[in-house]
Amino acid sequence: MVFDILIFILSLAVLVYASDKFIGAAESIGLNFGISPFIIGVTIVAFGTSLPELATSIASVYSGSSVIVIGNVIGSNITNILLVLGLTAFIGKDILLDFDVMDVDMPLLLLSSFFLVFVISDLQVTWFEAGLFLVGLGIFLYNSIGSASDESIERVKVNGMTYVVLAIAAIFVFIGAKFTIDAISSISNALGVGQEVIALTAVALGTSLPEVMVSVAAARRGKHAIAVGNVLGSNIFNTYAVTGIPALLGPITIPEDTLYFSAPFMVFVTLMFAFMCMTKRISKWEGIMLLVLYAFFLGETFQRGI
Repeated sequence: MVFDILIFILSLAVLVYASDKFIGAAESIGLNFGISPFIIGVTIVAFGTSLPELATSIASVYSGSSVIVIGNVIGSNITNILLVLGLTAFIGKDILLDFDVMDVDMPLLLLSSFFLVFVISDLQVTWFEAGLFLVGLGIFLYNSIGSASDESIERVKVNGMTYVVLAIAAIFVFIGAKFTIDAISSISNALGVGQEVIALTAVALGTSLPEVMVSVAAARRGKHAIAVGNVLGSNIFNTYAVTGIPALLGPITIPEDTLYFSAPFMVFVTLMFAFMCMTKRISKWEGIMLLVLYAFFLGETFQRGI
């Protein structure tokens, strides 16, 4: 099992590092086209930081471990709000929102959370439902891209190498994901722990590391728009793309216990996120509260899964 743990750590490191390179290249390309920081955060950076979740979910379907998919989605959404946003508010002091997320983006996030719970209530995701997830993703992207251009943004010049880095990083993301899933299967069998527990905790935490690094770094530089937009956009991408795309590739196994704890808890923390954004300020103490809730989530998940 020691070898499997080393493989897990190494493959997860490759996954996170490659994702970071992908994000950097994608952000430069976005700035080259004059896209505003919030839109970059909610679309380009959000998609880039969600690549590990998408890659591991696709790999899990092909590896016969599709039970990981929903746990990965729900666990990552919870981790993004409680850990990523909590750390961002705690380290970056107060997060000030000088933009309106309650207009379109937050309603879309809330809708995606409720829709996910409704879809998995019968413990399956049909092809039709998977198609609806992708339609929802398309609506989100269309709305974001429609307001993407901002002439006041200082454009960044990029060259062909930026696109090469983008492509190579994407390839290594999927390689890292494949080995991560294989290691998870071996570790969960050795420990006698359900793969869904590993997905809700270790995988969700590992694949959310890009969000942690991007959001905290953005908050330190005072770029609150990218930090909050990253969390909001990543959760929308997770729900629509990371559920919809793997469901088109094969059947997804959904543990029944998901309906009793993790899924309702995800809706609860998403509603908390919305209420915090209404005041256009997320304080350091609210960040601490989010981190405490994350510790509770981890403890409760392991207690139910072991």
